[in-house]
Amino acid sequence: MTLEIFVPFWGDPALLYETVDSVRAQEDEDWRLIVIDDCYPDESVPLYFESLEDERIQYVRNERNLGITENYREAIRRATTSHITILGCDDLLHPNYVAVVKRVIARFPDVDVIQPGVQVIDEHGAVVRPLVDRVKQGILAPRGGSGIALLAGETMATSLIRGDWLYWPSLTFRTETLQRIDFRDGLPIIQDLALLMDIAFDGGSLAYIPELSFSYRRHGSSASQKTLLDGRRFRDERAYFAIARELASSKQWRRTRRAARARVMSRLHAITEIPGVLRHGNRAGLESTLAHIFAI
Repeated sequence: MTLEIFVPFWGDPALLYETVDSVRAQEDEDWRLIVIDDCYPDESVPLYFESLEDERIQYVRNERNLGITENYREAIRRATTSHITILGCDDLLHPNYVAVVKRVIARFPDVDVIQPGVQVIDEHGAVVRPLVDRVKQGILAPRGGSGIALLAGETMATSLIRGDWLYWPSLTFRTETLQRIDFRDGLPIIQDLALLMDIAFDGGSLAYIPELSFSYRRHGSSASQKTLLDGRRFRDERAYFAIARELASSKQWRRTRRAARARVMSRLHAITEIPGVLRHGNRAGLESTLAHIFAI
């Protein structure tokens, strides 16, 4: 089985090349890499890929800038294998990544989403453990020991709406699932959670294997951090939690509805962000953060 790995690219070329090197270092060599350049203004990037001379690697450049969500959709449109990974252009696969996800697929061929074990690195590649990731990995992620934890339907939805403990760029998906269930428009900040919840509401399943096989790069000045400071992150979250409550009510998933209404971990996250918003944010960011904490 060949695993297609897509890299929607807009960013630092040096980090992209590290990402490509991590794919080329896979112990299981049955993979195909497709880099989709979203018109990044650097002429050295196509020259780099021309120099690789690796038939498993394809570099394409969009005719115009699509933006991140449309570039994800472009990756899904180009998929030709049963399972795909949409890798971040600055994240790193460990040499065992392809082998780990294939092992899960062999055991659970119908699973929709696979989450391997992840460590977090900073912009310099050093391993770090920010509070958000200690909560994700130590509290929210299921306790599966060294085995595979399988969540489906209401259990999957409830787990994710309590607190999104997944790392989007590290996930492997059934291609058919992504071709059938699209991203929601109007929720750019949390489009990954919304899609995963829609998979759960559709009766889909998630396999978590804690074996470490991925490095997720968390930047101190990332776009997601900026959305916390100006209020967009928590506005999007409140909007989606309301949608999730309605969807859960329509399916009579009481645990999911209660978790979406309480949004305990999301409120706690907002509380931890108040000092940063006060120092570096604006009035809209502070108002949005406080509304997220106290609004019912």
